[in-house]
Formats: sequence, structure tokens, C-alpha cells
Amino acid sequence: VCSLFSFPDASCDVTLTQPASEVKKPGETLRLSCAVSGYSLSDSSYATGWIRQPPGKALEWLGTIYYDSDTYYKQSVQGRITITKSDSSSTVQLQLNSLQPGDTALYYCARETQ
Repeated sequence: VCSLFSFPDASCDVTLTQPASEVKKPGETLRLSCAVSGYSLSDSSYATGWIRQPPGKALEWLGTIYYDSDTYYKQSVQGRITITKSDSSSTVQLQLNSLQPGDTALYYCARETQ
């Protein structure tokens, strides 16, 4: 993904790489990792978020992690979601627990410009 959901700019010097599809069952835990290149996760100019798109629906923001590891989550998933990052490996992780049918979606990581 080349800065697919970068806000507000869309520059293809940023690459966000995600693994292939995963299929999960209700009650299971979803763990996704996003490999970042083209910017540093410790750069205060940027944050990295996770968004998803349920079938036939609009994009939905789930949460964001900032350079200092502060996190903000959508209220509806609060308590089930954890976003972490590793500056050394330039990766951002999403964990979503106790999956529900409503969690069915395509999940994306996204660079956010501060």
C-alpha cells in the first residue's frame, strides 16, 4: 500500500506493508502487523492509525498511535483493541480481542500527518 490513506497528503515515498488475508472466528483474537518505510515512527510529525472497511460500508477509524506511544481508540472498540509499535523494527501492531461478526472487514494501517 503506497500511502493509501495518508492524511492529508498522499506521497508514494511512504510504504505501508501488510500481510495476506486472515480469517478468524467469533471470539478469537485478531493480530495484524504493519511494516512502515519512508518515515520514522518516532517522528512527531506523524502518527500511524488503523482503519477498517466492513463489506459495503464506509471506512471506519479504529485507533491511532503517536510518536510517543500515546494511543487513542474509537469508543466502540475500547477495551478490546490495543495498538503498539516498535520503533526499532518500524512496525505497528493491532490486536483486537473477542471478535464479533461486526468486526468483519478489510483492515488497513494508515500514516496520519500531524
